[in-house]
Amino acid sequence: MTIRELLDYNVQKDTAINEFLDLNLDSKLDIKIYPNSINSFNDTIFFIGKQKNEKSFYIVFKYNSRLADKFDGYELIFEDSELRVKKCLMNNINASLIREYFSFTNPVLLGLNNSSGFGDRIGFANSAHLRSLEGSDFKPVLAQQSIRELTRTGRIPADVMNAAVWAVFQEGYKDGFGADADHLKTTKDIDLMITNGFTMFTFDPGEHVINEADVLPIEKLIKEIKKLPWQNLNDDFGSMIERYENVKFELDSCFIIAPTKENVMRALLKYGGAIAHINNLYKHLINNYSHKPFEVEVSVDETESVTTPFEHFFIASELNRLGVKIISLAPRFIGDFEKGIDYKGDIEIFKEEYLKHVKVSEYFGSYKISLHSGSDKFGVYKAIGSLKRGYTHVKTAGTSYLEALRVVAAVNPKLFREILDFSRDLYVTEKESYHVSADINKVSASKDYSNAQLLELFNQDDARQVLHVTFGKVLTIKDDSGNYIYKDKIRNCLVENEDVHYNFIIKHFRRHLDPFK
Repeated sequence: MTIRELLDYNVQKDTAINEFLDLNLDSKLDIKIYPNSINSFNDTIFFIGKQKNEKSFYIVFKYNSRLADKFDGYELIFEDSELRVKKCLMNNINASLIREYFSFTNPVLLGLNNSSGFGDRIGFANSAHLRSLEGSDFKPVLAQQSIRELTRTGRIPADVMNAAVWAVFQEGYKDGFGADADHLKTTKDIDLMITNGFTMFTFDPGEHVINEADVLPIEKLIKEIKKLPWQNLNDDFGSMIERYENVKFELDSCFIIAPTKENVMRALLKYGGAIAHINNLYKHLINNYSHKPFEVEVSVDETESVTTPFEHFFIASELNRLGVKIISLAPRFIGDFEKGIDYKGDIEIFKEEYLKHVKVSEYFGSYKISLHSGSDKFGVYKAIGSLKRGYTHVKTAGTSYLEALRVVAAVNPKLFREILDFSRDLYVTEKESYHVSADINKVSASKDYSNAQLLELFNQDDARQVLHVTFGKVLTIKDDSGNYIYKDKIRNCLVENEDVHYNFIIKHFRRHLDPFK
């Protein structure tokens, strides 16, 4: 393809083309174009392309056009009397400009659309995430990262957002994507993320949940209830009890919630402080950012005790009373949602309980039930998909990191062996803030595995969790000269083997999405 032919080229609407187009500027300038990335603004053409393994952003424009001057890059020299080509870095500066000129690269509110959170800790997987959605009605949440993940990977919110922007532009995805500021605990967290364009805010009040409320003696229960932040709840104990005690809430003909006074008191102590904290965070959003689009998820999943259907009802009811509008809620489900592996528990009991949670959400006008630690919960997906009821959000992150390591194991086993041994040494300390149960004794040193056996580790729960929880150290450790020991090697491996990486991601996430069809 010549530069003139490029000007006349149009990607067919609603058709994804994943084969490269070859652009020949002259005998020394060959660029492989991602065809879905070709977009125009006025008389200027924009696209993403590769020279060897170097991916860049290109602008084709006429000599009298000034639009390209705004972008960070340099002009390529080739013979043409009317056209110029500028090669630009895929950096945060240029991503911000792309968002100005191409509205589809800005995150949107997804509302009640079923959605999948595609957390990407390295920043190279979102294009494949988008391709995995083919045939699914789920909407993507691409820019998804928690404060904890940002801290552990050394990234900033703009890095996460702009990785998503470039992926959306590369794939020509125009159906809307979300951006989730995950597990926010403070108003400063909100300020940081909203100024970087995030639109979904997941509030994590876990530090305010009192798990022992399930088992405290009544006398102690009452004593602790008095300490709750009643002013922030805009309520008092008597009114709270009166709203629920022995009241029959008919969610449908087969499901009635009728809490006793003790049920109410235990739910109140367990979640009262959390509800007050959520209210404070929500007020901060409303009071300071009402001019910006946002939607809120509430997460109480990272707690020790299960969220019962009545406790879910209680949380939703109180948030509704306080005027806190949510788009999704993540309960702590029955069974175990450990990181990076399938669900542990009786799937039929889970299915029964999940349906009750759906009915609670429907009672309050519907919001999505959110699955945190949603990576690789294939049994759960099948159970939920079979219900054909309610709205769902599945949140994943670690599994994409594991797929990146799978690429490393496949094409550079020597590097993967180093990462495996490094991760084994760190597992005991790094697992502390994660819900995992891996037995380090079941993951041997790398020398004990053949290259083929290294790949089999990704089918072994213990190995998956050992690799999963050590991502922060793997991606940030440096040598004495200040150079990353593993991060750049992993990134280079993914760049050089992009087709392998994309294929692994697509195959893996279709296993996540297909059960919901």
